Amino acid sequence: MENIEAVKNFSEQVAKIKSELRMDVVGQDDVVENVIVAIIAGGNVLLEGVPGVGKTRLVRSLSKVLSLPFSRIQFTPDLMPSDITGTNIIEKDENGRMRTVFQRGPIFANLVLADEINRATPKTQSAMLEVMQEHKITVANQTYKLEEPFFVLATENPVEQDGTYPLPEAQMDRFTFKLIMKFPGNDELVDIVKMTQITMDETAEAVIDGNTILAMRQLASEVPVIDDVLYYAINLVSGTHAEIDKASDTAKKYIKYGASPRAAQALITCAKVRALINGNYNVSYEDIDALAAPVLRHRIKINYTAVSEHLSVDDVIDMLIKENKKSKK
Repeated sequence: MENIEAVKNFSEQVAKIKSELRMDVVGQDDVVENVIVAIIAGGNVLLEGVPGVGKTRLVRSLSKVLSLPFSRIQFTPDLMPSDITGTNIIEKDENGRMRTVFQRGPIFANLVLADEINRATPKTQSAMLEVMQEHKITVANQTYKLEEPFFVLATENPVEQDGTYPLPEAQMDRFTFKLIMKFPGNDELVDIVKMTQITMDETAEAVIDGNTILAMRQLASEVPVIDDVLYYAINLVSGTHAEIDKASDTAKKYIKYGASPRAAQALITCAKVRALINGNYNVSYEDIDALAAPVLRHRIKINYTAVSEHLSVDDVIDMLIKENKKSKK
């Protein structure tokens, strides 16, 4: 009975978050839900889309709805790692003596928007690696922990655009999801124009706070996963590797590099959150399938055969899911 009530409260709180976000964000329902899933699960999100589709607006609105301190870092080719993490500076104390003081960078916030992350050089991009994985940074042999909940939402323009530096695989792997914000349809475009004629500011109101998110995260971690569903998720991830004995036919034909173990961790962790959002206290096969694309699309590399057959990464993931379903039966 206690679990039923907790699941109901969880689902209702997420519904409130979505309702407030709709005040500022038109459409993009899948993106909004998956961003919420990632935040509760304790992961990071990479948002890809052409300029002007609402990536930055979504993050600013989220910070208001979740009552979390928000920081925005605009990545540019001349941005330095210390501009993100902070640096030691020398200043005088009250006695006139010189002392070294750490001046915190914009990364010290609960919700960090890394805007156009692929416009910075690889050296600067790498400054995000430790903080995204371990929620701490090290400067001059001194380690600083960040307050929880901590969440990085990075935006990137499609790499086909000029002046971009593709993120290295090690950093891509730190993102729980990669989500694609598509250009809005005509009806949605009308709503966007009408909304921004009234005000350009976000109008969403706070509905929960950081402690509530941590409590929701704890509840999600307790959601049971039966062995059959666990192995289904594991088989989906291992099936992306063409070099293993039980490689899927899809991987052998279309995949150059497969997903890392972090993909399996992300699938299960986020599937627990998705189950609770839908009012369930157990993870289903449907939860795994629904999250496969955002978890895998930035972790696998398709080969020339896939490209020559005009297949996208998402097309290949759909094939992997269908193959995995057949092997389950």
